[in-house]
Amino acid sequence: MMYKFEPLLKQTLWGGDKIIPFKHLQTQLENVGESWEISGVKDNETVVADGLDKGKSLNQLVREYREQLVGRENYERFGDEFPLLIKFIDAQKDLSIQVHPTDEIARRQGKERGKTEMWYALESEEPKVKSEQSAVAKPMLYCGLKQQITPKQYEQMVENDTITDALARYEVHDGDVFFIPAGRIHAIGAGCFVAEIQQTSDVTYRIYDFKRKDKNGNYRELHTKQAAESIDYSVEDDYRTHYQLEKNEPQTVVSCDYFVTSLYDLTEPMTLDYSELDSFVILIAVAGAGKLIDDAGQELSLNKGETVLIPASTRELKVEGTVKFLETFV
Repeated sequence: MMYKFEPLLKQTLWGGDKIIPFKHLQTQLENVGESWEISGVKDNETVVADGLDKGKSLNQLVREYREQLVGRENYERFGDEFPLLIKFIDAQKDLSIQVHPTDEIARRQGKERGKTEMWYALESEEPKVKSEQSAVAKPMLYCGLKQQITPKQYEQMVENDTITDALARYEVHDGDVFFIPAGRIHAIGAGCFVAEIQQTSDVTYRIYDFKRKDKNGNYRELHTKQAAESIDYSVEDDYRTHYQLEKNEPQTVVSCDYFVTSLYDLTEPMTLDYSELDSFVILIAVAGAGKLIDDAGQELSLNKGETVLIPASTRELKVEGTVKFLETFV
């Protein structure tokens, strides 16, 4: 049984207007900043949209189907909690500069786990609202340090409003991939529209918020101390993931302890062999339209803006149509 879930739409102060048409939804909601596509986060669980298990939450499915849904090793590792959170994020305004801790640091700070994630850039466009990052009307994001700083220097730069001077900044284009391991400073800028794959965790430390005030005239809380303990202070030459995508060939773009993600751009039918894979698979359609046929004969659409969960018990999956999608598993 393949699954689609009812998206959890999150209205935010910085949200835009891309998610609703991208997903072909019938709603008048405005400023939708996030669509949680597949989530097992407590109090934010997605529920099955249709079929025999319609109305069941994701974690209910895990409890009921266990290793048949997530895989034997994943069930032993994560138990009844689904290990990945899938989102679409549309930023009409700049998000705050953030960092997430590693699992080890998170536990030391009293949290259950840290967060490693990745972004795949969708059809970003010039921001409608002037960016805090730059007067240039281009979708931009921050990812990683571009110069060596110490924890003490970091705290001083936050205090004197110069922390962005130490960060690598990128103009964002459709198809860009950024891997954000726990500890890497990052921020999505105005105009960016991304698919996000991450550990099931909501631990975020806000480093800097451009001195913005909320509707009550107050600055949002910063987590300077926790962030200082969590930041990876190493410097790399380039934080953008470079890859060469060919039609009808899988291209792995991220492989880490928490997930493996590949990109497909299909113009002809392809059969995906999962017989040796001990994991669920998630497909996230970013362009085009197609159809999925599993080894039990179930058929399901895979159209732009849709996300589908394939159980670990599936050994083979046929994909038809002209469709571009992300494939991720643990």
